[in-house]
Amino acid sequence: MRSDYATGSETVPFTGSCQRILDEDIPSDINMPPFNRSAVDGYACNKIDIYNTLEIVEVIAAGKVPLLNVGKGQCSKIMTGAIVPDRCDIVFMIEDSEILTGGKIRFTGTDPKINITYKGEDVKIGDIVLRKGKLIQPQDIALLASVGHTEVRVKKKPIVAIISTGDELIHPSEVPGISQIRNSNAYQLCAQVERAGGEGVDWGIAPDNEQFIYEVIEKAINNSDLIIITGGVSMGDFDFVPAVLQKLGVKLLFDKVNVQPGKPTTFGIHSKVPVFGLPGNPVSSFIQFEMLVRPLINKMMGNQWNAKEYILPMAVDYKRKSSDRLGLIPVFINEEREVIPVEFHGSAHIAALSYTEGIIALVPGKSSLLKGEIVHVRQI
Repeated sequence: MRSDYATGSETVPFTGSCQRILDEDIPSDINMPPFNRSAVDGYACNKIDIYNTLEIVEVIAAGKVPLLNVGKGQCSKIMTGAIVPDRCDIVFMIEDSEILTGGKIRFTGTDPKINITYKGEDVKIGDIVLRKGKLIQPQDIALLASVGHTEVRVKKKPIVAIISTGDELIHPSEVPGISQIRNSNAYQLCAQVERAGGEGVDWGIAPDNEQFIYEVIEKAINNSDLIIITGGVSMGDFDFVPAVLQKLGVKLLFDKVNVQPGKPTTFGIHSKVPVFGLPGNPVSSFIQFEMLVRPLINKMMGNQWNAKEYILPMAVDYKRKSSDRLGLIPVFINEEREVIPVEFHGSAHIAALSYTEGIIALVPGKSSLLKGEIVHVRQI
């Protein structure tokens, strides 16, 4: 991908950085732990004294500093997370102790563990705890807080223009007439863009009018980082998108792919933005987004994202009608970790997607799968 399609960076509060792509290395400004810390509730002493009767000199709570030295025949009662006194090299658990008269204690266990987490054992000052390019997760927020990194430089979200084309489309709030359908693609794609880490912007419905489509795409080129156009990319009399893209200076790299569903998928590059033309059928556009657009969005943000794959057996036999193209089959996984193809009536069968957990691929020429046959499931 050309480097000038990469998004820039911005600084955000660490509390708002979850699911963003980190654009800097994060060093620690402290040792973790910052002191020798007790890993248990117990008694801190010197190992050579552990089988002796011990005098308790003080109780050390978490957050408190030890006040007394621990000498020969002595110990300090200590809580989990508290500072271990300097002369102590072991903490035995309360469960392995017996309280004696006179405020004394003795170890009753058989295999004493050290139970001390040493200063800097987890992280040392200057260690890189998070690296540039990482997708920030909730557990990383805790780490950022721990090292005092309250402002974080992250990759900007690519602004993705979603343009729906077709005279037959109406808003979801409207009741369709005999030749109309509700526009579902735009909302599905905006949600997919958000899940991929971008910001989807619905540019509305463009009628099948070449000049209108030209003007909408021209504006989107100047106000977006990536453009997705649905519909108008096949071979019909009113499918103007490929010709309009070329007029606007978009170099088309391909205008079809040998897959099912999603054959009339188009991709081109403009000096300002990459452009996808996806089929108008919602299943086709959904699958082609997952296969082609989502990886690009992540790469624009510097995230080398790859979909998770599972290697699992088929739960049933499967056969497809045509095998001349790469088949992308929506599937779900049952409780036995077996793969079952979703009942799927074609690229307009949008209800099939709601229970889809992944996609399997059948190479051209392969028309069937047998029960028990191993397949690769691409998670969606």
